[in-house]
Formats: sequence, structure tokens, C-alpha cells
Amino acid sequence: MAEAAALSVILPVLNERRRIGLRLDELARMPGVDEVFVVDGGSDDGSAEFAQRHPLVVNGRGRLLRCEAGRARQMNLGARAASGQVLLFLHADTELPANAASWVQTAFADPEVVFGAFRTWTIDDQSQRRAIWLRLADLRSRYARVPYGDQALFVRREAFFAVGGYPDQPLMEDTELCLRLHKLGKLCRLPCQVRVSGRRFLAHPLRDTVLVNVFPLLYRLGVSPARLKQIYHDVR
Repeated sequence: MAEAAALSVILPVLNERRRIGLRLDELARMPGVDEVFVVDGGSDDGSAEFAQRHPLVVNGRGRLLRCEAGRARQMNLGARAASGQVLLFLHADTELPANAASWVQTAFADPEVVFGAFRTWTIDDQSQRRAIWLRLADLRSRYARVPYGDQALFVRREAFFAVGGYPDQPLMEDTELCLRLHKLGKLCRLPCQVRVSGRRFLAHPLRDTVLVNVFPLLYRLGVSPARLKQIYHDVR
């Protein structure tokens, strides 16, 4: 049996003090995660300081990095620091399944697979239930050939750098990365799910449900990331 490829998890954060502890606790318990990089984009709520004190970082399995705000910039910095052959990019409001690393290794058992993503299960943070808007928000994760960042994208390290990593743009950086990776090999859409906070959709349910399904099409038709950003509001 082939040896499992080392897995590095990159976690970009900006003012996520309430969630960063949950993610680090989960990753600390997860078998198959070799290293974790928390990349802070200039938080002013204590996120970076909390991460620095977390046992995962104190014990050397994790590391805190700092850079200018910008999710693409933060994830690229984490990827450059990582040593794993597989990179997994995790948002602070996304909870991986306990056996996530095993699923990732299974995906890469196929040598033609270059990158992959999980399905999403979006929930209300307070009730832990799913309103109709949250169910609609998850539909794209079942059919999209261009997954979003909240699906916990994972990619072979050499492929990530071969396409230049994440483009430094204000929005749709995950879409652009996936479009480039498709030219190198196959996407694996895993049948298991990550749990995603519904804070964005519940704040603007109709608007954001439409946007997340329409934005990729608009982007591929040539609408600039800067223009799309003007009509998008990031809710934390």
C-alpha cells in the first residue's frame, strides 16, 4: 500500500476569534493532519493571539503566520510555508468531518485526480437547523465542477504551484484557481460533507442564494472580480 501523502491545512482568518478555537480543536484531534497554518490577515479581535496560545501551535504541530488582509494572499502565504504534498484550504466557519484526512487520501489514490472538494451542509449557527435558504445554498456543491472555497478545497502541492496558486483578486479567487486546475487533471467531488455556517445566507437569504449560484457564471462571462465585489457584502 502506498504511503499516505503528508497533509497541510491552511486556515486564513480575519476577526474569527469566536471560531478559530473550534477549528484548531478539531484539527488537533484529527488523524492524518500533519501540520496546520493559521494565517491572520490583521485581526483586531484577538484571533491571532488566541491562535498563538492554542496547544496545537504551542506544541509545534501548528504555526501562526501574519500578512496583509486578503484571503488569496493569506492562503498563498500558508501554502508557501507548508511542507505537505497535499494542501487543504479551510475557512474558519467550515467544520471538517472527523475522517476528512482519510477521505482526501482516498481521492488521491486515483493518480489522475489533481484537486477535490467536499459537499456542504449549511446550518444556522444558533439552532443547528437548516432553513429553506440553507438547503438551496448547498445545491451547488452537488453539481458544480468549479467548487467554492467553503467546500474545503484540497489540491496536490505541485499542481497548486504549477498554476500559480490563488490569484490575488478581491473575489472569485477559488473559482479562478479551480478553472486553472481543471487543465491539469481531474476534480474529485467527495460524497461526504463539511458543515458550514449559514451566517451569510441568513443575513441576506434571497440575495446571497442567488449570488453564489450566479457569480461563477458572471465571472466566466468576463465580469471582473472588482465589479462583483461591489455587489457582495461579507457577513461575519
